[in-house]
Amino acid sequence: MTDLLHGYRRIVIKIGSSLLVDRERGLKRTWLESLGEDIARLVGEGREILVVSSGAIALGRKILRMDPGPLRLEESQAAASVGQIALSRTYLEILSRHGIEVGQVLLTLGDTEERRRYLNARATISTLLALKAVPVINENDTVATSEIRYGDNDRLAARVATMIDADLLILLSDVDGLYTAPPLLDPNASHIPLVEHITPEIDKMAGSAGSELSRGGMKTKIDAARIATSAGTDMIITAGNRLYPMAAIERGERATLFRAVDNPVAARKRWIAGQLHATGRLFVDAGAVKALVGGMSLLSAGVTRVEGDFRRGDTVTVFDAARREIARGLIAYDSDEARLVAGLRSSEIGAVLGYEGRAAMIHRDDMAVDPGAVDMPGAQLTSA
Repeated sequence: MTDLLHGYRRIVIKIGSSLLVDRERGLKRTWLESLGEDIARLVGEGREILVVSSGAIALGRKILRMDPGPLRLEESQAAASVGQIALSRTYLEILSRHGIEVGQVLLTLGDTEERRRYLNARATISTLLALKAVPVINENDTVATSEIRYGDNDRLAARVATMIDADLLILLSDVDGLYTAPPLLDPNASHIPLVEHITPEIDKMAGSAGSELSRGGMKTKIDAARIATSAGTDMIITAGNRLYPMAAIERGERATLFRAVDNPVAARKRWIAGQLHATGRLFVDAGAVKALVGGMSLLSAGVTRVEGDFRRGDTVTVFDAARREIARGLIAYDSDEARLVAGLRSSEIGAVLGYEGRAAMIHRDDMAVDPGAVDMPGAQLTSA
């Protein structure tokens, strides 16, 4: 296979600790500068790039001259607080040379699982991309309350990729893909270039961790692939321990591609449509029905009534005046706020709420419209 990056517009790149930090020398700056050139070239082609970066703890313990071996939780968090500053400064220095702004986003797995926090994180990252900045994302290790494990960033990267509807997730690792068995243990192991479906046999192929700095191993990478592909995001595992790793993928260097079951937006909408428990109901006018079946967002002006008690990010159902279900979606307001802004134009929301609310009560990317709504009387398709 050649040029596995062809056709992908929004790409998440996950970087393992062992690629960024040498236990004896510290940050591998030359390697990171080559990646910076790769990123600048992709951005210049009109791609949107996000980086999920491990390495804060590993770099911090080097800077603080901490003894080798396992760290207590408070030591890991102290190392992370120092390493994160150094890591962020380096990303800024390298990418700013190419005229690229960098935004730091610190997340935990909880931020991608709890709906309200999920929507806040998604909005922040989406805004950074719209402003042509490169978000550099790391787990917020300094406030973690459970044991910190470097391998968690594989899963975090997958959750970030699905959260922002990325086309592709790339895991840069110290291995060049998936093998039928751990290649260090089985010299006859065969490389697998393409995985169409993650089966129990694929799960069995995952080995254990490969280095002190990168403790996730293939197991967390398969877990990440399952998260990503089920939500419509393709994933690549490839060796990152060479200069210009993105260019290496493009010229066909060895990698494993995991195929998604659907495109990200379609998968997201299918998930929303399948939600059985809706906590609220919105009733909309005929103009809003036309907009929704035409692929547009639901604006507050088209909402005539709000029922139920819900929080931002909950699933609500949308009905027309005849009480026919039109759509399901993730609401952008708490129920009390939704009642206040129902029927208002976007320009009027700020005066009522005391802050500038979101223009869409339900964004079109967070909504699944009933196909039968297209055939309803008076529901004429309009452009999105």
